[in-house]
Amino acid sequence: MTAPAAELQKAIYAALSQDGGLVARLGGVHIHDHAPANVPFPYVTFGRTSVYDWSTGTESGTEQLLTLHVWSKAKGKGETHELMEAIATRLNDAALILEGHHLVNLRLEFSEIVFDEDLSVHHGLLRFRAVTEPSEGNA
Repeated sequence: MTAPAAELQKAIYAALSQDGGLVARLGGVHIHDHAPANVPFPYVTFGRTSVYDWSTGTESGTEQLLTLHVWSKAKGKGETHELMEAIATRLNDAALILEGHHLVNLRLEFSEIVFDEDLSVHHGLLRFRAVTEPSEGNA
């Protein structure tokens, strides 16, 4: 059985890459685990994932905090806000299918936009909290 965090990332990638509105705003499927060299702006990357045991005395489970990063070189924060809103709308409370695991919930916990002076880029962060449990037969 694969790790629930890996399965969650696969499901999030699939959901975002199949969202026509988001892909159009990005100018293609510019969603990366690690951005390749010379990737065109705007784009999205997966960031830090933290996994915590969420088990009870009778059931197994994990809590995951997953960060998505939005990168934009547009003037002003408008593009970053639009991309972040599209991502939040697509993922918040989404019923994603995970292999070997059941997604109990997925919720946006935190978002922020900062301007990186050194790179001249708007950097958006979205932190989601997910709770998963093993599917029946995988417990």
